[in-house]
Amino acid sequence: MLLLAVVMAPGVIFALFSLLWLLGWTPPERALTRVTGAVYLLATCAVGWLAWSLYATGQPAITVSLGDWFVVHDYNFPLALLGDHLSLPFLALTVILVGLIGHFSATYLHRDPGFERFYILLHLFAFGALLIFSAGSFDLVIAGWEIVGLTSVLLISFFHYRPGPVQGALHVFVVYRACDIGIITAAYLMHHFAHTSSFVDGMPHLSPEDATVVGLFLLLSAAGKSAQVPFSGWLPQAMEGPTPSSAIFYGAISIHAGAYLLLRSQSILLDSTIASTAVISIGLLTAIHGTFVGRTCADAKTSLAYASLAQLGVVFAEIGLGLTWIPVVHILGHAMVRTLQFLRAPSMLHDYHQLHAASGGHLEKTGRHYDSFLPEPVRIWLYRMAMDRGHLDSLLEIVFLQPLLQLSKGLARLDRIGLANPNRAASAPPAIQPTLRANQGVSNG
Repeated sequence: MLLLAVVMAPGVIFALFSLLWLLGWTPPERALTRVTGAVYLLATCAVGWLAWSLYATGQPAITVSLGDWFVVHDYNFPLALLGDHLSLPFLALTVILVGLIGHFSATYLHRDPGFERFYILLHLFAFGALLIFSAGSFDLVIAGWEIVGLTSVLLISFFHYRPGPVQGALHVFVVYRACDIGIITAAYLMHHFAHTSSFVDGMPHLSPEDATVVGLFLLLSAAGKSAQVPFSGWLPQAMEGPTPSSAIFYGAISIHAGAYLLLRSQSILLDSTIASTAVISIGLLTAIHGTFVGRTCADAKTSLAYASLAQLGVVFAEIGLGLTWIPVVHILGHAMVRTLQFLRAPSMLHDYHQLHAASGGHLEKTGRHYDSFLPEPVRIWLYRMAMDRGHLDSLLEIVFLQPLLQLSKGLARLDRIGLANPNRAASAPPAIQPTLRANQGVSNG
């Protein structure tokens, strides 16, 4: 019940504040921040107690089974939560950092018109993230996965009175939706091959061929959520949101959700040489890409985002090599450091000027080691590629964004044509003819 309370508490607070907002009552800023602080302080204590219980009793995991959401023939959607040595560190990371972000945002967004909206979305994000890290099946992981993606898009477009954040949020939304096909298909294939997607009692048993297919689909979703190559182009667009949301999403929790997915399904990846090799290759390529592009970024937030990308590429490579605790420790340490750097990004330039003055204006330039082993034409070519971010922005625009937008516009056009077609209303059953005629009138109007 303690594990269930930790996961459900942010969802309950989100529902409560959302209901008050719908009823037209806006709570004071102090009430929002104090409730947020109390919830995540208690959640932190609860996760610490759960971790101590596992250590003291020697149990491998704490399981909460709430039965099945629904059952269709031999398919069932289990509602089960799992607190083990892999999920508990991520649960602790989430409640601690969300609490810190809530405290920091009280000053950062003071008197902002979207103050209440930010905190509502922050609680919804925390609920989705906790659901991902505590889910006992891939079906339930998908639910949290979609909640985190939705809140990410809404927070990117937080300053919606400017066109830039809205366009950036649309860009990220398209990439997310295209890559989410991977985890949905992987869960379906697990049910098809092993008749379950639950991992409460261990990963579903798959043959090497089946593991290759499932592992590659999981890698697709993990790479999209964690902005790995070739999906790194959406990351600069995500920097349009407030600095606290950038810290919690792209420095700490959301961007590491893909790594957690691969850690949770690591046994499947290790059963397939192709899948594990693909994870290592994408990770190393992303680490190189993030390193070079981050050195040419003109703003602090984008530079930090690509630094996160480079570290996460190394984490992917560690997971593909079969390591477990090294990537977990790497993720926890990286998330803490990167969150602090994002929150201090507005004062980073001031700190640099102070350090420059204290050293008498003699700060050494970085990157001189590249000059020693790379000829000048290669350095110039790499600089141009890094300035254009490896052409990945243009690639995503051409391959994902524009085709899906054109498809959406085409479907909307077909829908309007269908509503305006009088033959459809004439051939419809009598029970729905009035509705079709009413819709036709609205469309024509």
